[in-house]
Amino acid sequence: MSTVLPLRRLCIVGVGLIGGSLARALRLAGQVDEIVGCGRGLDNLQRAVSLGVIDRYDTDPARAVADADVVLLAVPLGAMESVMQAIAPALDENTIVTDGGSAKASVVAAARARLGAALPRFVPGHPIAGTENSGVEASFPDLYRGRRVILTPIDETEAAAVDAVQSMWEVAGARVSRMEVAHHDEVLAATSHMPHVLAFALVDALSRWSDRDEIFAYAAGGFRDFTRIASSDPLMWRDICLANHVSVVDALERYTADLSAMTDAVRRQDGEALERAFRNAGDARQRFLAMLEN
Repeated sequence: MSTVLPLRRLCIVGVGLIGGSLARALRLAGQVDEIVGCGRGLDNLQRAVSLGVIDRYDTDPARAVADADVVLLAVPLGAMESVMQAIAPALDENTIVTDGGSAKASVVAAARARLGAALPRFVPGHPIAGTENSGVEASFPDLYRGRRVILTPIDETEAAAVDAVQSMWEVAGARVSRMEVAHHDEVLAATSHMPHVLAFALVDALSRWSDRDEIFAYAAGGFRDFTRIASSDPLMWRDICLANHVSVVDALERYTADLSAMTDAVRRQDGEALERAFRNAGDARQRFLAMLEN
């Protein structure tokens, strides 16, 4: 396999925040000659061209991936299998395919079912970066600067393909690590998927309380910070929860048990238990912030 940077042609299927930001980063670094976009929304694709994120576009996935060095699938998890089925016959024998899905087991299953001869050149990936905004206009070249990208190669994946995808993300400024598929889905269920569910659930619940207008009127910065991710794309997060439902349910059940114990501590007015939990949480968060700085 000869795919090395700079890329001659990158194809992004799903030109939004994730794919658009990678395109901007590689273009800024001078590491891609041509970027082809693909998607269903003509307005979004035309806007991507006008913003300089992509050079051209095609709404047909098979035509879009023709002769590409690398194809990034940045579509919702629920669309991965149909897109893979559409592009598989058109992939060049050296084209590397990777993705940005937040849950990996479902993506790997789709790849094994649909990519055929291209499976050894498929590198499952997950950029752990984003904002509550979506669409190509939300993309920016520094999104991945200092952020983590996890690659979850499978037994069939060629080592050279993994190395090529890792180099691409590193040029975009990311810190790349590798992980087993199942372990990835367990870790991300706890650190990403569950927090989004909690934020959605809190805002949804409060919106249905009888005094909701007053509640939101007097909400302060803490409420805004805690619930920021409830502004994320609901369809995308629906798909993530469905795709990773086993690990998400496990994380939610473990959290529910701990929340029940804290509820009991408040009911009993057990200040010692509450302070112990709060101090532990504060210490753990400080350790987390220190890890981000290293």
